Amino acid sequence: MVEPLDIEGREKALSQLPDWVFNPVKNGIEREFKFKNFVEAFGFMSSVAILAEKHNHHPEWFNVYNKVSILLTTHDANGLSEKDIELANAIEKLL
Repeated sequence: MVEPLDIEGREKALSQLPDWVFNPVKNGIEREFKFKNFVEAFGFMSSVAILAEKHNHHPEWFNVYNKVSILLTTHDANGLSEKDIELANAIEKLL
């Protein structure tokens, strides 16, 4: 089983991911991305899908036209874990 991050670990991780925010209801981190159009948004989602497969960790996400919202939480840990932070950092490198 994956261990959840404690509050200190979460705050430290979020300090290095300034565009991500903690969602206390979902017990994860989320970010909204905005692109020029749907094709760019969909291309980004395709790139994230490849990363998610490589990390064996899959986001909850939502797309409308040029916006993509991503939520990362680890269901096995019942909350935020290092797996979420690693995937968030990998997503950031795509931008």
